[in-house]
Amino acid sequence: MLKPTTLAMILAGGRVDELNVLTYYRPKSAVPFGGVCRVIDFSLSNLMNSGIEQVAILSQYRSYSLINHIGIGAAWDMIGRYRHASILPPFQGSESGDWYRGPADAIYKNIDYVQYHHPEEILILSGDHIYNMNYQDMIDYHTEKNADLTVAFTRVPLANANRFGVAKLDNEDGARGGRVVDYWEKSADSKSEWASMTVLCFKPEVLYKALENNQEGGSYHFGKDIIPLLVEQNYRVYGYKFCGYWGYTRTINEYWQSNMDMLGEKPLIDLEKWQFRTNLEHRNIRGKEPAYFAENAKVHNSLIYNGCKVDGTVKNSILFPGVVVKKDAVVENSVLFFKNVVGEKCRLNKVVADVNTTYGQNVTIGPDVCDERTEVTVVGWNNNIPPETVIEAGATVYPHIAEGLWPNCVKAGEVLR
Repeated sequence: MLKPTTLAMILAGGRVDELNVLTYYRPKSAVPFGGVCRVIDFSLSNLMNSGIEQVAILSQYRSYSLINHIGIGAAWDMIGRYRHASILPPFQGSESGDWYRGPADAIYKNIDYVQYHHPEEILILSGDHIYNMNYQDMIDYHTEKNADLTVAFTRVPLANANRFGVAKLDNEDGARGGRVVDYWEKSADSKSEWASMTVLCFKPEVLYKALENNQEGGSYHFGKDIIPLLVEQNYRVYGYKFCGYWGYTRTINEYWQSNMDMLGEKPLIDLEKWQFRTNLEHRNIRGKEPAYFAENAKVHNSLIYNGCKVDGTVKNSILFPGVVVKKDAVVENSVLFFKNVVGEKCRLNKVVADVNTTYGQNVTIGPDVCDERTEVTVVGWNNNIPPETVIEAGATVYPHIAEGLWPNCVKAGEVLR
């Protein structure tokens, strides 16, 4: 067995404020997605399918759900002599005692771990994006160009480019990629449609020097500090063009839309074609009974997983294991996490609801009719919503709302804490 040459470092520890209550108790990488998995599963599946088996996961914010989900990496075949998935939380030592101050600082604080593995290339990637990519193709391009750093880019609308780090490429290799001649991080006046996917392939010696220099001052971010500086100093920085599906999912609306992209006869996200893996032991998904549909149940264009019980109507929705939809209830255009219980005659439309929420009889959430402009309504976990409650479109409900604090109506766009 040949020893692997690539070490992958997944940045998986951050909270995303735009996802509000979904990341109240977990990092974005551990947010449930698509009815059966977590967001980080896409990065882990990509690594598995790319033959990259030395993986470290850098976690900081409320790591329990992430650690519990990943376990020892068995779900992605990351167990063996040269195969592993290691969790690297912040630590206290003789010199390092801080929290990770940013992605670059997180890698720097674990530089001894990186150097111990003697990698020929270091792959650094975000654990909170939805996509299917063979990293080996990018690594081959990196090696072919003798690049110091290769960054994966995908095309985004120019009007939205100011949300990303973007690069100007010289198109040296056409559709495959090219030399990065300029780079801007979240510039108000973006000059390119090629956005960074936060997938970076470094020569080790270049990364070590860049991280050391970054400790002398900066934001401790690759996009803000390290990539622009390497381009400015004429390092061999290349861009690898990725043209497949990429779900950024940084906002509630983007997260909801990516879930909806799993529906339809030809879904944009096809887990079977993507050779996707997740940990089915987490939350005992594998051991739950089959889904049950009552005689009068109606289901259209939806994903409904094991342990669900449907006696009402479900349209264009995703139900995680253990969800119950009672008689005469209607769930449309919604994503309901584990163990939501929708009471009789409830109406839910364009809702994302976290785990363990119960809806009393005749609860109404969201609009009667929605379109792409309708805001998503978000309900935090462990709530018991009283009967007859109305929660209008775009409202946000925080976790654990006490029984006496529920109003009769939560208005559109309001936040209930």
